[in-house]
Amino acid sequence: MTDENLLIKKAIEGDQESFEKIVNFYKNYVFAIILNFIKDKEEVENVAQEVFLQIYLSLPKYKEDNFKAWISRITSNKAIDSLRLKRSKFREEVTQEEDQLEKFYIGSDKDPLTEIIERENTQELDDIIGSLPEIYQEVIRKFYFEGMSYIEIAEEEKLSVKTIESRLYRGRNMLREKWRERL
Repeated sequence: MTDENLLIKKAIEGDQESFEKIVNFYKNYVFAIILNFIKDKEEVENVAQEVFLQIYLSLPKYKEDNFKAWISRITSNKAIDSLRLKRSKFREEVTQEEDQLEKFYIGSDKDPLTEIIERENTQELDDIIGSLPEIYQEVIRKFYFEGMSYIEIAEEEKLSVKTIESRLYRGRNMLREKWRERL
């Protein structure tokens, strides 16, 4: 078993130090790939964080193949996703997803059965949000449940509006994916 495979095995078993070694070994490689797609330094760092989060979450599914190629695929896909975000009609997507989340709002003018079902959905939604990485939980809760704007969240978190938009977009995608898994 190679040193790299041993690190991977230990990281899968939960050894944080082994995962840190993997990150330190591949971080320059990951940044170089992302820089081929994205030139904004802050966005490159955000995408790199996403890459290593995805690697961490997907590591148990890794088949002992070509680890560098596997990381390269994840990195390229995350960078492309980031570009799609910029090119997409972001505001339309936000509006559609806000409409979907509003379905979970509990109004007093509904029949009891509808309210019970919606409360269960709201509780399940809250559980799913709680399973997301904390940076996404905060932004989703502040935007949807506290009614804060991107600018208000950015000021409170001392981050750029662009970072808040990015986190909200990624958080909603993770939320959507986890919601589908539960169905």
